[in-house]
Amino acid sequence: EVPDVAAAVHETIRQSGVLSRISPGDRVAIAVGSRGVADIPILTREVVNAVKSAGGRPFIVPAMGSHGGATAEGQIDVLKQLGVTESSVGAPILSSMDVVEVGRLPNGLPVYIDKHAYEADKVIVINRIKPHTAFRGPVESGLMKMITIGLGKQKGAEAAHAYGFQYMAEHVQAMAKIAMSQVPIIFGLATIENAYDRPAKIVAVPAEKIEEVEPQLLLEAKSLMPRILFDPMDVLVVNEIGKDISGDGMDPNITGRYATPYASGGPKVTRIVVLGLTEKTHGNANGIGLADITTR
Repeated sequence: EVPDVAAAVHETIRQSGVLSRISPGDRVAIAVGSRGVADIPILTREVVNAVKSAGGRPFIVPAMGSHGGATAEGQIDVLKQLGVTESSVGAPILSSMDVVEVGRLPNGLPVYIDKHAYEADKVIVINRIKPHTAFRGPVESGLMKMITIGLGKQKGAEAAHAYGFQYMAEHVQAMAKIAMSQVPIIFGLATIENAYDRPAKIVAVPAEKIEEVEPQLLLEAKSLMPRILFDPMDVLVVNEIGKDISGDGMDPNITGRYATPYASGGPKVTRIVVLGLTEKTHGNANGIGLADITTR
């Protein structure tokens, strides 16, 4: 586990030399997502501080698809629940669902970028790297997905999901490459978490190295995931599920029960019982259909 998260952020940014890409007076968009990344208020605050130290003028952009009811106010509220507010990170939050089309894939799929980020002088993305719950590829959940689906907002998420999870891995990478060629993304701050949901590694990755480095970080993240020591299991009892734990309510990488045929791994379980929902999921029971039995 990283003992001092703030110090680790400073050190990796310093070592990577990415701050030299910021000119005094630059407006710098910092993309922050909706998943409960450990210590996201600290990570964000320290990136804000680093940008200010280079003479930049940082602001936060909520980088999420349809979360927060796909409204500008709703997405500010999602960040607030994660502890990211203008006062906690020391920078204004500019939230909008407006996007700019920056290109298209050969198959015609459009690539979108948040209007505020597109109009910024520089862009930084922050995200945790981890296995996705519904597809497998060299990159899954992480920086490239944050660029296409987070900065792409609702329209970007719809485009990336349009062909289903079968093509998601290649689409996320192809769309991110187009976005990075059209938008001044200077680096991504990636975290990997240990089995206790604490930061185990924090890395500043220059934009041109994301495609090369992210797959290595994903392998590391996979090796650190928690796992259930019994396999196979007759019955798995899950105390709580929720969107704050996983997009699928409970992480299929742990339970072995997937909603799509394009991802696999984890234990073989005959029956899954779910007892309730987390407080933070606000009644969203997505993933309950993966269980066999639940309470009234």
